[in-house]
Amino acid sequence: MARRYDSRTTTFSPEGRLFQVEYALESVNHAGTCVGLRTNTGVLLASEKKTMSKLLEQSSTPEKLWKIDKHIVIAVAGLNADAMILVNFARLVAGQYKARYGLPIPVENLVQELGDHMQGYTQFGGLRPYGVAFLFAGWQGGFQLYQSEPSGNFSAWKAAAIGASHQAARSILKTEYSEGLDISEAKGIVSKVLQKTMDCMSLTEDKVEMVYLSYNELNGEVELERILL
Repeated sequence: MARRYDSRTTTFSPEGRLFQVEYALESVNHAGTCVGLRTNTGVLLASEKKTMSKLLEQSSTPEKLWKIDKHIVIAVAGLNADAMILVNFARLVAGQYKARYGLPIPVENLVQELGDHMQGYTQFGGLRPYGVAFLFAGWQGGFQLYQSEPSGNFSAWKAAAIGASHQAARSILKTEYSEGLDISEAKGIVSKVLQKTMDCMSLTEDKVEMVYLSYNELNGEVELERILL
């Protein structure tokens, strides 16, 4: 039955489903796990690094964490080629906003602009949805964590996970998360989640990348720190 409705992005099935969007979401669910956790002093982002081959140069391994502006960093799950296009688009939007208003772009504005762009690819023939999802960590008067999907939908979270085994990851986050976590507690929770989803006893830097976005009240600047495992 699905064959009649999955060849076009703009065709709804009798159940009201867009199969091409669901297929894009499946590509995200087969990617490496990404986890985001908001603490009392910042936002922690962690991503599983999948090595496609031992013969591949380390410098050629696809990046999973990207800095969009000095106050926004994102984690990527899905098709790397699609992710690069959207990362460049997000940087362009952030730069244009700053040039026009002289201020850093609010995190929600950037997420909405990117979501609108992604949603446009679900409603016109001849296009396919982007097969990528994002976690946005940012600071704008307070720490924020957003998640976006290939459909263009986005939402704000205290803790979130995307990619492979995201449902198991969210179950652990729901159990372990509490208000007022510090960085060491957040790192412990995220490590527990990744150990479960990756099915490994110990995490190493060649398997996981982790960064922490914080705000320095002394100089009024947002700082991005790479967390060592």
